[in-house]
Amino acid sequence: MKTSVKHLSPTKVKLTISLGEKELADAEQVALTKLARDIKAPGFRKGKVPASVAAKHVDQNSLMQQTADDALSKAVAEAFTSEDIQALERPAVEITKFVPRQELEFTAEAEVLPKVKLGNYKKLKATKEKVSVSASDVDEIIERMRESMAEKKEVKRAAKNGDEVVIDFTGKKDGIAFDGGTAKDYSLKLGSNSFIPGFEEGLVGVKPGEAKDLKLEFPDSYHVADLAGAEVVFETKLHKVLEPSLPEADDAFAKKADKRFETIKELKADIKKEITAQKEREATDKLKDALVEKLIEASDIPAPEVLIDDQVRSIEQDMTQNLMYQGVSLDMYLAEKKFADREDWIENEVKPAAVKRVKAGLALAELSKELKIEATSEELAGHLNMYKQQYANNPEAAKRFEEPEVQRDVANRLLTEKTVDQLVALNS
Repeated sequence: MKTSVKHLSPTKVKLTISLGEKELADAEQVALTKLARDIKAPGFRKGKVPASVAAKHVDQNSLMQQTADDALSKAVAEAFTSEDIQALERPAVEITKFVPRQELEFTAEAEVLPKVKLGNYKKLKATKEKVSVSASDVDEIIERMRESMAEKKEVKRAAKNGDEVVIDFTGKKDGIAFDGGTAKDYSLKLGSNSFIPGFEEGLVGVKPGEAKDLKLEFPDSYHVADLAGAEVVFETKLHKVLEPSLPEADDAFAKKADKRFETIKELKADIKKEITAQKEREATDKLKDALVEKLIEASDIPAPEVLIDDQVRSIEQDMTQNLMYQGVSLDMYLAEKKFADREDWIENEVKPAAVKRVKAGLALAELSKELKIEATSEELAGHLNMYKQQYANNPEAAKRFEEPEVQRDVANRLLTEKTVDQLVALNS
């Protein structure tokens, strides 16, 4: 077998492969064995005809076609392996010359894993944000805890900001009720900004038993296209006004909030510790993202179109699913973000993100090889057990982590995490 390689681009190659009499003879024997299964010959049962006998009964055109197919399949795999080229897709094959039993010449073209040239990954300029927690950060959490532990007393006075009201409402556009704009006995805290501007403010001053029509306008950026910027009327009726009575932020409050603490000082110290830990994690994650971006910028990383297309499909699927969970359709999202259509969104938002993902993956894979980073079997077992525990209440989901494909995915993620951690360490 003779092979020559032509690099059409950093991510695509074209192999020209020539096979001689020996390779074709071997392939013909394989082809005969396959075709013999369907040959009928005197004295032999179907499927039991020896290749030597089948050769006398087989259609020669079929034999030559099967020989060429078998020779191609074997030669393509061997050629890419011998040239140390990793194809990312099934190669496109074109026969350029075939003389039965003498010579077969063909080309095999495919996108391949490119060579990545890493930049200086030990001198990347990225700084971790300094973490600080103020007294107001702690007080904000304390205030939320006070609100969650508040006692609510029904009062007969007019509603004011901070009260919780129980209401019925029906939203109408051009006199017709619109989807999602109607509710009965709905509890709403005035001042929470849960509704569109003007709704909660319009209920301030309304007494129990009173009805009020609120003439409002939806924001232009509202996620439902039919309502964005629309003038509507909400017909409301207020049933109850509940006045919250917040507990004092004292030692008794701290004990009630968490039995571990005897004083408000201890509770605040713990809250500060938790906020600090959360901000540290966020700062570290931002640093990791920044370093990976800097690594991409400093490196020469060709991005194969086949990998980009895979990531485009993945991002589109994830995005559509996440929007669905939020009750938003893709069309609503495109309208809110002012994309002309799906193609405009793919080209200007999804594809750039896909390219970034592909380049990050290739860069980190190359870095893990250069730094000789590996995920040990013990580390993998620990991660798999962690995931299984997370899905302890869902045995079917937990069992998926016993599948080889899922375990490979976990191993790859673990290797990536270790590589990024080492990247951080090298630039600290």
